[in-house]
Amino acid sequence: MEVVVERLEMMLLEKIKKARGKDEEVVRVVKEMKKAEVKNLREYEWEIEEDLVLKKKKVYVPKDKELRMEIVWLHYNTLVAEHGERWKTIELVMKNY
Repeated sequence: MEVVVERLEMMLLEKIKKARGKDEEVVRVVKEMKKAEVKNLREYEWEIEEDLVLKKKKVYVPKDKELRMEIVWLHYNTLVAEHGERWKTIELVMKNY
């Protein structure tokens, strides 16, 4: 199961990278960072790592309802979440996103 989740999560990260151009806040932050030629902004609140935008050390998910639902679905369907109700799902999502 872990290999499948890893593959799905890698595909999800690619979708997040592509979707960042649709989120005005992310576009603005990335432009500021490029202009200043830095990899982090505002005392590490915002960072770029491997083409992903991080906010407070977690992957920032653009304001894309379908993408956010896919993240929740992926974590809800893991073996750990099957026994933990919605709070376990929320906990799993908030570890990385």
